[in-house]
Amino acid sequence: MQTMRRMRQTRVGVSGWSYKGWRGRFYPEGLPQRKELEYASRKLDSIEINGSFYSLQRPTSYRRWFEETPPRFVFAVKGSRFITHMKKLRDVEQPLANFFASGVLRLGRKLGPILWQLPPRFAFDEDRLAAFLDLLPKTTTAAAALARRHDERLEGRSWTRAEAELPIRHAFEVRHPSFLDPAFVRLLRRHGAALVFADTAGLFPYAEEVTADFVYARLHGAEHLYASGYTDAQLDWWADRLRAWRAGREPDDARRITDLAPPARHGRDLYVYFDNDAWGHAPFDAMRLAERLRVGAGEGSGAKGSAAA
Repeated sequence: MQTMRRMRQTRVGVSGWSYKGWRGRFYPEGLPQRKELEYASRKLDSIEINGSFYSLQRPTSYRRWFEETPPRFVFAVKGSRFITHMKKLRDVEQPLANFFASGVLRLGRKLGPILWQLPPRFAFDEDRLAAFLDLLPKTTTAAAALARRHDERLEGRSWTRAEAELPIRHAFEVRHPSFLDPAFVRLLRRHGAALVFADTAGLFPYAEEVTADFVYARLHGAEHLYASGYTDAQLDWWADRLRAWRAGREPDDARRITDLAPPARHGRDLYVYFDNDAWGHAPFDAMRLAERLRVGAGEGSGAKGSAAA
C-alpha cells in the first residue's frame, strides 16, 4: 500500500453545494443540477459533505464526487447525526463501522477532516467523550478495519478498503456551554482532534482553543444564523486570525478556555467552511476570504511545497 505525505493546506469552501437559492445566482442559469458540484469545485477548493449527517450515503456517490472534482480538491465529511444526536456518542461502535463502510474511504486522497457536530442539549461528559475519541480511527487503514465490522444493513453497498495509508483528522463542533472546560481541551489535545471555531451569531458558545495541528472554522453568519453575509471588515478580521493560526501562532486576543500554550507548530493547516447558505452568501463569502488568504480554487495551499508541521 502506498504511503502518502500530507502537505500543509489552506482550504476555504462551503457546507454542501445543492441549494435552490444558489441557482441563477452562484450557479449560471440553465446549469444542470448534476453539474453543480463540478462547477462549485472549480470556484472553491473544498466542500463539506453534509448529506452524510442526515443519512448513510453510498460508495458510488462518494466515488462520483471524487471523479467530478479536480485532483487537489478536498472534502470534509460531516459525521452521522445518528451517532451524535440520537445515540449521543453512547454505544456507537456499530454505527461508526456502518458510517465508515458507507463509502467515506472512496474519497481516497480527497478525504479531509471528519466533522462531528454535537447537539445544543448535549452537555460535556468526559467519560463518554473519552470513549468516543478512543473509538475514532486515526488512519484510513484503521477506518477500513472498523468498516469491515459493519452490520447486515450495509451488505452489498459497503466499501471497506483504504487506497492509501493516510491520517484521518477529526473536528468537534460543540453547542453546549459546559464544553468550555479544560478537561475537554485536554481530551482533544491527547487525540489530536480540533475544536471547531464556529461563528453562530452569538447563539452558541465560542472559543478559539487550538488543540491539533490544524484549525477548523465554520462561519454560519455573524448576525443571523445561516442567513447573513459577511462584510469586508468581518472577512478582514477572520483573515487576520486565520493567518496567525496558519503561521503556528494565535491572535493576541484569542478567546481561550485554558491558559495552556497551544501545541507548538511552525505552521498549521486551515479548513474554513461557510454555512450561511440561506440567501446564497456562502460561496461568494468563501471566494472573498480565499482571495484574502491568497488561495485559489484547486490550489489548496497557503504554503506550497512545505511539509505538514
